[in-house]
Amino acid sequence: MELISKTVPVNFNLFLFGDTHLGNSHVSHSGLHRVIDMVNCEYVGCTANYAVHFGDAIESILVNDPRYRPDNCKDLYEDDRRKFPTVFKQMDDAEGLLKPIRGNLVTILKGNHEDKLWAVGNITRRITDTLKVPYGSFACKVAFHDKRGNLLFKGFFEHGRKSISSTADDPRRREENMRLILKRQLKEKAGDCVLMAKGHTHRLLVVDPTPRLYLRDDGHEIKDSYTQAAHTDRYIPSDDRWYVNTGGFMRLYKAGEESYAELADYDPMELGFAIVRVRDRVIQGIDKVTI
Repeated sequence: MELISKTVPVNFNLFLFGDTHLGNSHVSHSGLHRVIDMVNCEYVGCTANYAVHFGDAIESILVNDPRYRPDNCKDLYEDDRRKFPTVFKQMDDAEGLLKPIRGNLVTILKGNHEDKLWAVGNITRRITDTLKVPYGSFACKVAFHDKRGNLLFKGFFEHGRKSISSTADDPRRREENMRLILKRQLKEKAGDCVLMAKGHTHRLLVVDPTPRLYLRDDGHEIKDSYTQAAHTDRYIPSDDRWYVNTGGFMRLYKAGEESYAELADYDPMELGFAIVRVRDRVIQGIDKVTI
């Protein structure tokens, strides 16, 4: 767990993306370039853009891994003679991809793919050190402050380990079940974070705060009000927070190739990322961007 502080303006956008899996030929490079381009452009009237990468930046799968498929890594060969995919090239590619937005990156998390090669060293730490970006470890909390040091809100971010799925036949019920699972997986991780997000599953999910009716009085009459998302450093009820599963960039199928996701009999998922819109110091909404 890392504790990170970030100074931001009162109006900004926060891009939440990850699971870029550079080195796998099933990755959508057009999607990767889209998120990089969007971070460097105006979004909904605001040009102050920041981003968090949620890990699995690279594939990190070697020939002795059961998931290894030569076709999926054919663009990683060091040369035509050795035919061996190099993790160092993947790291170089990740650094090259993220370099144009390194000034916008709040942190980069470590994913399970990078962590699998812990014996080689801390791959994510090398990437963050090269880009001069704060290292997020597997999980971190980020406190967003204004220029005067006043807290806007806190975010809990993790790569994640648990899967999210539902066997419901109705698509609406299936989607709602997965939202509830996402919320259940995150809500106990931190009590003072209005924004909680994870990667890993490649699903793109957003759970809004749930307004609840309550009654109060002003000394003369009974009035009604609704709860709302709280931006504070104290305990925030779990129903008053935002939850995000940050999507991914790996296609299930590619003509002429087999992927380990295909062989595992996974279903297709939306590719994309999320954008948190912060206006006048508070989170106004979170947009899903599909690619």
